[in-house]
Amino acid sequence: MFGIIRPCGHRMSERLKAAWMAHLCGLCLALRDDHGQLARTATNYDGLIISVLVEAQSADQRGSGGSGRRKAGPCPLRGMRSAEVARGEGARLAAAVSLALASVKVRDHVLDGDGVFARRPVAASARAVARRWDRQSAGGGSVVGFDTGVLLSAAARQGELERSAIPGSSVLLVTEPTESATAAAFAHTAVLAGRPGNADALSEAGRLFGRLAHLLDAAEDQAEDAAAGAWNPLTATGTDRAEAERLCRDAVHGIRLALREVELTDRALVHLLLAHETEQAVDRVFGRAGRHAPSCGTSASGTHADEQAPTAAWVPQGGAFSAPPGEAPPRRRNLLAGCAVWSLMACTCQLLCCDHDDPWNRQRREGWCKRNCESCGDCCDGCDCCCDGCDCCGDGCECCGCDCG
Repeated sequence: MFGIIRPCGHRMSERLKAAWMAHLCGLCLALRDDHGQLARTATNYDGLIISVLVEAQSADQRGSGGSGRRKAGPCPLRGMRSAEVARGEGARLAAAVSLALASVKVRDHVLDGDGVFARRPVAASARAVARRWDRQSAGGGSVVGFDTGVLLSAAARQGELERSAIPGSSVLLVTEPTESATAAAFAHTAVLAGRPGNADALSEAGRLFGRLAHLLDAAEDQAEDAAAGAWNPLTATGTDRAEAERLCRDAVHGIRLALREVELTDRALVHLLLAHETEQAVDRVFGRAGRHAPSCGTSASGTHADEQAPTAAWVPQGGAFSAPPGEAPPRRRNLLAGCAVWSLMACTCQLLCCDHDDPWNRQRREGWCKRNCESCGDCCDGCDCCCDGCDCCGDGCECCGCDCG
């Protein structure tokens, strides 16, 4: 059900992109460290919002010197580079929540007999994995004082509510379990960060985020579900797409209003993900409602026009990155090592989507999507938003007329 937050690097400043990757890698490593290698498959973009919220509310939360980050070793998904990654209770809560939701999703696939899950041996193995993940998420949640039973009990209620849904009934009755689960997870971030006054507002933001995730998933899958004869909440309740879109856009607006009441140490990444990326998700499913024109001295990628880019030690020359004068270029890999790194990067789409180190000469290069921005579809569909997490225009976002201050 989850997967609505799909941030594009072209809409992020370098600082926000680094923070985003720190949380993504931190979630993946927390799943590995607490629950084993298989649990890393539960890594998801929406789940790491939990880690982002905890850090954004914490007093000491920035940079490698902060207690919320640690140095991680090379990883194929980062082009075999080390990185600063998020750690601590936020990452562990995100891991527990992600694992619980993954177990629910696996169980749903088994019940629906989706694809390979229709085969008995696969279904039996999947049920065993789901049971193990239930136990592990409960243990991981208890370490940070969160009862993942709230998530599992909400999932158990889902089936009963779906069976009772009839044409004319409110689709929001079906989304209630998802809303309750995400509300509980969001609210607990305030407890971990020592900001109990934020709990109510975050609970409301989480409730609306859960509603949005459920409705977008239903709208995106409606045609496919109809062709397969599968149950869909919009079809079952007779909710048309116009009403579904209205509910989704109302949810985005409600999230923005709730975030105004949350006291945050650093608002930028939270605002980008929950105020802007949610809107991008609605536009992706239902079509764009309007466009923001670049303004306030920003380029289409959200950086200031008067900034000297890039800020890294390597400077672009003709699509590649070369060493500054007086600095020796990095040591070149041999043919075999270069081919191995190229294979890893190709299999993980880094050559296509990410700025990366050249597999052989280690020079910094732009991803194919960035060099050919017009052809990469949804990846750059929102490049015209001037408000890169409010770095350029403050919390009010006056430059692009958005109401999410």
